[in-house]
Amino acid sequence: MKNLKRIEKRIAHFQDFGNELPKAKVYYRLDWEILYFDLYGKMFGLMTQEVSESATITLKGLPEKNEELRELYSNITPGYHTNKKHWNTINLATTQLSDVEIENMIRLSYQLVVKNLPVKDRKKVEVYLS
Repeated sequence: MKNLKRIEKRIAHFQDFGNELPKAKVYYRLDWEILYFDLYGKMFGLMTQEVSESATITLKGLPEKNEELRELYSNITPGYHTNKKHWNTINLATTQLSDVEIENMIRLSYQLVVKNLPVKDRKKVEVYLS
């Protein structure tokens, strides 16, 4: 029960954290039945909304770092329903990773998407990042 409360808090916290990033929005995407982390129509994360021991967040990362993280942490696996090279899925029940470490992963995923935005959209975001 205690762990489910922790997972519930994490889901709410990471949703709020994603919404605080410049020009980003996190919303429930009905067609995929998932919380969708969006930046100008580009996905930078997916997170289950249901509170359970199997709740996850999927984030973009650097391919070489993704491999390293999977080897270090049993609760990080190749991205679920995403490109396994570029995305990792993290079980939110993990005690191996702190909220701050997962926030840093969300921020990196966001920054990787920013880098690939069209120039006009990237400039709108970079104003907030500098």
